[in-house]
Parts: sequence; structure tokens; C-alpha cells
Amino acid sequence: MDHSQTEQSYGAWRSPITATLAVSGLVNISELRDSEFGLLWIEQRPFENGRSVLVLETRGARRDLTPTPYSVRSRVHEYGGGAYCVAGDGVFFVNAIDQNIYRCSLLDGFTAITQLTAGTENVRYADVTWDTGRENIIGVRETHDAGSEPVNQLVAIDCRTGVVDVVHSGHDFYSSPRLSSDAERLAFLVWDHPNMPWDGNQLFVATLDTTGRIVTETLVAGGVAESVFQPEWLTPERLVFVSDANGYWNFYSYDSSGIYCLNEDAAEYGTAQWAFGIRTYIPISDRVLVANRIDKGVAALVFVDVDNGMVTPLEDRFSSYASLNRTATGIAFVAGKPDDLNAVVRMDLTTTEITRVASQGTLDIDRDYFSFPEQLVYENADGLETFANFYPPRHPLAVGHVTQKPPLLVISHGGPTGHAGRDLNFRIQYYTSRGWAVVDVDYGGSTGYGRAYRQRLDGRWGIVDVADCVAAVTHLISSDRVDPSRVAIRGGSAGGYTTLRALVTSPIFKVGASHYGIGDLKALARDTHKFESRYLDKLIGDALDERSPLHEVERFNCPVAFFQGTEDRVVPPDQAETMVGALRDKGIAVMYMKFEGEGHGFRKGSNIEKVIEAEYAFFARVFTFEPADDLSQAFDGADLMNFS
Repeated sequence: MDHSQTEQSYGAWRSPITATLAVSGLVNISELRDSEFGLLWIEQRPFENGRSVLVLETRGARRDLTPTPYSVRSRVHEYGGGAYCVAGDGVFFVNAIDQNIYRCSLLDGFTAITQLTAGTENVRYADVTWDTGRENIIGVRETHDAGSEPVNQLVAIDCRTGVVDVVHSGHDFYSSPRLSSDAERLAFLVWDHPNMPWDGNQLFVATLDTTGRIVTETLVAGGVAESVFQPEWLTPERLVFVSDANGYWNFYSYDSSGIYCLNEDAAEYGTAQWAFGIRTYIPISDRVLVANRIDKGVAALVFVDVDNGMVTPLEDRFSSYASLNRTATGIAFVAGKPDDLNAVVRMDLTTTEITRVASQGTLDIDRDYFSFPEQLVYENADGLETFANFYPPRHPLAVGHVTQKPPLLVISHGGPTGHAGRDLNFRIQYYTSRGWAVVDVDYGGSTGYGRAYRQRLDGRWGIVDVADCVAAVTHLISSDRVDPSRVAIRGGSAGGYTTLRALVTSPIFKVGASHYGIGDLKALARDTHKFESRYLDKLIGDALDERSPLHEVERFNCPVAFFQGTEDRVVPPDQAETMVGALRDKGIAVMYMKFEGEGHGFRKGSNIEKVIEAEYAFFARVFTFEPADDLSQAFDGADLMNFS
């Protein structure tokens, strides 16, 4: 023990990492793009009610391109992405409110915004890219008609007239339209029900006429058991893409000589395509790529020589590398670290010097409060190697009593085809700085470990993920690192389902929190949006009722908190409300907090702050300790049932 530290009971240490700090002033940065006018990116701002603002940085100066009430966000697939593209001296973007496409100028002094398309919010666009020669935008259109499934198509929009022409149709889903530099060929991805893009999709290359219409098309790669990701043209004749045909998302080349794998590597160079426009690599010449390489969940930047397949280390100072872009002197990306805020950075590829361009906000916390992730490698119930990130309690002025062990919060990530990140996460640090241990589990089904790891969950969702969370807890208990009598579990969306299933199948958990989670799988399959409407076919099969927590209410024996947005189209509110009613009727202690206007994942800072405090206060109440924080208002607006 450091002499400056005092012994205190675990779980209720006083911490400067407050819920207010976790959201106040911090933005979410995404969709970084380069242009001749400077770097652009989207900032989602909780303090502006979740508005997404397009920002331009030029020679150190920043300005917002989209004033109120504009918000740059696509709702295709509900998760969106690819919400803008650079077009000469302007930008075309999708406006969140009406889903129409607008144009704003990149020139100094020009602030007028003009509308291009004139549809209703039932016609949505995403993954937009600029066709310079034809002055068209090529992108994905999703059309919603009452009483039928939405229709997805690849379209071209004339930027002079706003006229929309269909380029390709007939598949359930489209993504990643990429024009060759001579604009004569178009690469794009398609997939059909019941596949998700990480299960199986197809890569097509089409030749175009002078008007942009398809003359011929060639199926290049993919199928029902091969996932293709991020096609990019190196030259007008040569295309590179990522495929998991060999069991890992590796690089492949396609040209007149055929298709071949560039780098047989037991590591991942792609990721699950939950949103449009994700970039995990960028060509920096017609021979060399800079790529984000994930080795057993840990990221690093590498060079990949596409001619000889050689992979050379470049950068490993960060925990994540998102939105990779080419710049005049190197690359730019959104960088994450375990002890610092995410930031937009430029890297000079000659010197590897890093220049910080922008950040999520200002960090005024001593880094001694931050707990660093330790990767746990342990065997699950099937004897298979499984991974998790463990965060021990950490505080520069406090240490737990030598006779005690800390309470444990288990996090089950969403997706379930997601992964446990290693970037600074204030929702985690909020707990660790108060004397909790946290374990963020990359259960079977997670990305970053190859196709076989993802497929562990096929047909066994609600079984494998839960067992892997239980195995992580058991591993930590056997290592004498946590208190077995104070184990909580929390998850959002699919992670909320894992949380609820964990509570009904294992007595190791004493309390849980479901954030917009799933209680009734049959209702989810009936009510959810098109993108995920057949997701359960592979994950669950015919076991919808038997694996729904709603039908296992009699097995709940501990308190549960529910947090839900009223405008959630992915997991509708009746999922939470049906579960709350069933547990209330059984006599289980329940808390329910509903947030008006919120969708799938909360965007408003005040709501996020309230969720953080209410969850912690709920756990503290169950574990009967008194928080050091003033949480007297934490339950305001909540329905508390069956609490004495």
C-alpha cells in the first residue's frame, strides 16, 4: 500500500470521476475523412441533445459546417454510417430529421445549406460516395412503405437535378459502393436474408457506361459462408478487399490474373459491418496498405505489401485505430488509449510522428485514477480458450481493506457480434475508481478472434455467452481477486439479453442491469427492424420461447434494473415493460427508467448521466453499502417496485 493511500471498504470510494464528467463536454468522433480543404469528421454531442455535427479542420482552425437544426446521421439499418461524402468544394450529407441529402460548402465564408433530395423520412440514404465525372452521388437507399419490409437498393443521385436512378436492386441489402479512379467500374457488397454481413455476403464488380448504368457485372467473391469487407481500388484494374475465406478477415487481391490471398495470417484485418463506412485499412500507394491488425483482440497498425504479402509493424502506441484515411504526408485516424480521450491524429509515415488534431474534450483527471485493462485468457465450460478485459480497482488515495475483496461488475457487450474495447471508458472507470473490479467479456461470438470464435455462438446464443461470463467470474474468484457474494452484471441491447439470461441460469450473479435489452425473442423477431429481422435464425433457431428470459420469470431470484428509450426501433419498449411487469408480479425487486425521445442507445447527456448514477445507486442499494456520492436524486423518475 502506498503511504498516501488509506484503507477503505471496497465499492464506495469517493471519486472525481462523476457521471457528469463522463458525459459533460465529451463528444463521440466518427467518420473521419480527408479533403483538399482539411480533415472532416462527425461529432455526436450529448450536450446538444445528441446532435451530430460535421466539423472541418484546416491548418489548426476548426469550424462547424452544419448548424442547428441539422444533424448528420443516417438511419439506414437504424445504425447508419456513411452519412456524408466530400464532393469537390462541398460536402453532401444525410440530415437526421428528414433523412434527405443536403449540400454545404467547404469554402470559407460560405455557410448556406441547400437541399438535394425531397423525400420523406421513410426514404433514407447511407454509404454515399462521389462520382466526380458524372456529378452523381452513389449510395444505398432504404425505402419504408407501410405494411411491407423496407426495400434496399443501390442508387445514383444527380447532384444537379436531384433525380434518383436505381443502379442495382434485387438483394435484401447493399453496402460499400466504391468507384474505380477512372469511374468505369463499381465494386459493391450485397447480402440476403437470413445472413448478416459477417456471416456471408457477396462482392460484385460492375462495368459502367457513360451515364453510370451497369453494363456487365461479375461476382468476385463471397457466399453464404464467406464474409467480405471494405473493397478498395488500388488502380483502375486492381481491387483489394478483406475476406474471411481462410477463417480470418485477411486481404485478397482481384485483377485480370484472378483472386488470391495476400497474407495468410491468424489475425483480423476487418470487423463486423454494423454500420456503413467503416474503414480498417487505407491504401497509401498502388502497392502498400496501412491496416489495423487485430491479434486476439489487441490492435496495432501495420504496413501490408500487396505484391509480396509482407506485414510490417508500424504503430502500437494506441488501443484502437478507427476511420483510417490517407493524407498529404501520411495518414489520419481516430486513436484510442486506455488512459486518454479518443482523438483525431495525423501520422507522418516517414517519421511516425503523431500530431493531435482534435479530442473528445478536455481531460482534467489525474491518470492515477484510471484502471488499465489486463487481458484475461481462461478456459470456458467447453475447455476452449476465451478472452476478457479485467479492470482492477484503482484510486491514488484509497485501497481496500486487506481482509476484503472488491465487488465485481461483469459487462456483456452488445451485438452479440461485437467486442470488448480497450479504450478509456468512463462508464468502467466510474466503477473502478469507487473500488469495484470490472470484467468486460469477449464471449464466444465476439469479433477479433477469427470466424470459428464468432461461430461458437451459432445456435447457442443465451448459452455460450452466459457460460463464458460465468467462467470469467469463476476464474476471478478462484484467483482470489473479487468478492463472490457481490457480483453484478450489466449489458446493453444484445448484452442486455445476455444479462437477463445470466440472471435466470446462474446463481453467481446477485443483481443485474439491462439497458434496452431483449426479454422476448419471439417478439423481437416479429417487431425489430429489417437489418436484424433474421439475425436470430442462426443465433437461436427454433428455441425462441425456451431461451427467452420472459418465459423463465420463475427462475429470477435477484433484483434487476431496466433502462429503455421510448423511440427504440431495434428493441422496442414493450420488451422492457413486459419483463418489468412479470418480475413485479413475481415480487422481484425491480427498477424501471424510461427516457422519452431516446432510441437504441442514449444520446442526450442528461439522460446518460442519470443512467450512470441510477445504475450505481441501484447496485449499492442491493449490496447494502452507502455511496460516497450524493445520489439522493438518482431514482427520480424511476419506478421502484418491491423494494422494502
